[in-house]
Amino acid sequence: MLLHGITRLTDRRTKPLLGDALEAAGVAVTDVAAPGDLLDSIRGRTVDFVMFSVDRGIRVDALLATLAEHPDRPAVFPVVDREDPSQRAELLSRGCFAVLNRDLPQALLRTTVTALMVRLRRQREKDWTGGPATPSAASSPADLEPRSPAMRELLEVAGRVATADSSLLLLGETGVGKEWVARRIHRDSARARRPFVAVNCAALPAQLLESELYGHVKGAFTGAVRSRRGLFELAHGGTLFLDEIGEMRPDLQGKLLRAIQDLRVRRVGSEEEIEVDVRLMAATSRDLDRARIDGSFRSDLYYRLAVVTLRVPPLKERRDDIPQLAEAYLDHYRRKVGRPDRRLTSGLLEVLLRYAWPGNVRELINVIERAVVLSTRPTLDASDLPAEIRGARAAPAVESGSAGQTESPPVPPLDEWLDLPLRSARRRAIDWFERHYLEASLRAEGGRIGETASRIGVDPRSLYERMKHHDLRKEDFR
Repeated sequence: MLLHGITRLTDRRTKPLLGDALEAAGVAVTDVAAPGDLLDSIRGRTVDFVMFSVDRGIRVDALLATLAEHPDRPAVFPVVDREDPSQRAELLSRGCFAVLNRDLPQALLRTTVTALMVRLRRQREKDWTGGPATPSAASSPADLEPRSPAMRELLEVAGRVATADSSLLLLGETGVGKEWVARRIHRDSARARRPFVAVNCAALPAQLLESELYGHVKGAFTGAVRSRRGLFELAHGGTLFLDEIGEMRPDLQGKLLRAIQDLRVRRVGSEEEIEVDVRLMAATSRDLDRARIDGSFRSDLYYRLAVVTLRVPPLKERRDDIPQLAEAYLDHYRRKVGRPDRRLTSGLLEVLLRYAWPGNVRELINVIERAVVLSTRPTLDASDLPAEIRGARAAPAVESGSAGQTESPPVPPLDEWLDLPLRSARRRAIDWFERHYLEASLRAEGGRIGETASRIGVDPRSLYERMKHHDLRKEDFR
């Protein structure tokens, strides 16, 4: 989190020293000259701490009373001339975070300020997130180690990505666990001790999303009764995860691109730029190649985000993970709803393995929660599952890395065509050839649209139209 502070320091020797210490601690500081300016600066804006010299020009009682009513409850750091135990005790009893003595040796004073900012940042992050920046309980389903070859391969690459600080784009169907992968990479990175902040770009209206990302100043729009920091500031030093980035409006995409390039943000309604330090990860279930072609997603933003691109496989391609996911979420929900005796039968697990899971991991979680809540027996079997899952036929096995690798069926026997008029038979033959020609071409290029279109001599838009006609997806050929 980027801390915002207001200072009024009157001692010419101490002021540059403390200013340098605050700058080194990575905080944004507004310095004011007069006592009245200090009070005016506090009202209606985001404030994490106030540091001021205790002298004749400042009314400490009035200042502390004003700060006590501020929505942010900023930390207070009075700077005193000399060590006075009774004065220190009184200030601390009035709620001051710490009392600084300007007579301390310079090196010690600088070290003290740095340590106080670290302590304050941790406290503020806990206040904003409701807990530690990156919670991790040993029994949490999020800590499972996947067993499927597809996910093991993905996490092996993710482990290498974690050591870098590059932007990351995660692709995959809805509910496959893209945020889980992003949190895993954050956990293994050098930023692990700092916040992981996530936002769903599809869940907020455009104006609200802009305010959420960058913050706003008091009076920026109707209802903005006070300044508010944005998610870029909350993620300062850590990771900002933008889910469903493909749904972001084009005008907001341009502002996001500028923020990523400059690592500076401007709150809505403000002219002041704030420097931030974040690693950006984004995810989408949308086809961004097609979105770039139709103009709904900026190519320059795509290339800025997709420094590294990872595809999270759907659950049907990682069936080895289904039993342990089911057991983990069974344990999670039986503790959550107070049903500690619930357990899964082998018959239920067989049905889970047979189902195709169009809703992926998210659907599996919902199914397990439903069974725990609704079952009247301690043993959960297939009868506790929804009818569409119980009646599902066995889905074809998909080996890791084999998507799109099935052999094309032979040409249908001529006898099957003889009852058709020539025009219909010709159209069906062309459709059959085109489908398998496109499958082979996409397979050869690993599902890359631009390369495939160039290979077969058509423009990407025409290729997409023919793929849609034949119900082909580029993801199946990667």
